[in-house]
Amino acid sequence: MTDFERLLHADGPNPEHAAALQLYGRFVGDWDAEITAHGADGTKHTAPGEIHFGWVLEGRAVQDVWIIPRPAGSPTFPIAGNWYGTTLRVYDPSISAWRISWFDPGRSVFRQQIGRPRGEDIVQEGTTDGGELELYGDHRLFVPLARRGQARHGSRLASGGRCEGAATQELTRTSPWGKRPP
Repeated sequence: MTDFERLLHADGPNPEHAAALQLYGRFVGDWDAEITAHGADGTKHTAPGEIHFGWVLEGRAVQDVWIIPRPAGSPTFPIAGNWYGTTLRVYDPSISAWRISWFDPGRSVFRQQIGRPRGEDIVQEGTTDGGELELYGDHRLFVPLARRGQARHGSRLASGGRCEGAATQELTRTSPWGKRPP
C-alpha cells in the first residue's frame, strides 16, 4: 500500500461522530447495480453497473465510485449517459448534514449537494450548472433494504418544479465493508 492509500483510506467511522456517519456509512462495501433510466417521455433503458463505498479521511467521510454501465467501452447509456465518477460525502457537524461533491470527469459533470436524513429517506439537494434545483431522494426502501444487503435508490431531477427524468438503481451488496471476495 502506498502512503497515499494509507493516508486516504480508513478502517471505519471516526468515533467522534460515529452515529451520524452511519447515514452513508451503512453502504460501505461493494455493490452490483442495475440502473434503469426513465425519460420524460416514458421510455426506459436498463444497464448493469457497480458501486463501491469506502471510509476515507480518518473515517470522517465516505467516498464512492460509480461505474455505469459496465464493462468499459459499453455503448452510451441512453438518458443518463455513462458514469465513471466519484462522490465524496463529508459529515459537517456545524450544519448536522453532509457536504457532497460528485465528480464525473468523463462527462464533465460536477455537482455540490447537501445530504440529510428525512424520516427513513436520505435527501440530497443542490443545483445544476445552470442554477436549477436538483433533488435526489433515496426513497422508501433505500435504508431498510441496505440493512439486509440490498437497496433501491430513486433519483429525480426537478427543474422549475417538474420532473425531467429519473434513474432507479437496484443495488445488491456483493461484499461487506469494502472487501472483495477472494
